[in-house]
Amino acid sequence: MDGAPYLRKIDLRVYGAYTQLLKALENMFKLTIGEYSEKEGYKGSEYAPTYEDKDGDWMLVGDVPWDMFVTSCKRLRIMKGSEARGLASGV
Repeated sequence: MDGAPYLRKIDLRVYGAYTQLLKALENMFKLTIGEYSEKEGYKGSEYAPTYEDKDGDWMLVGDVPWDMFVTSCKRLRIMKGSEARGLASGV
């Protein structure tokens, strides 16, 4: 969660797709993430899952194909949706 470092390790290889990962995050943190849209980012929630890739760039979870995400993700962060709007690929 944004503002609260939980420092938990997650093995992304356990999950087969974004939907499984997002459901696990919702259950872990007792929140609703919403649905992803390439143009609008995450809708239906005040939170948006983001990640830091191996180049140090922050992106929205879901912006790249799953296999690329698994190999390039260094760190996950659940941000306030208003702060993550600039990360959406269509914005």
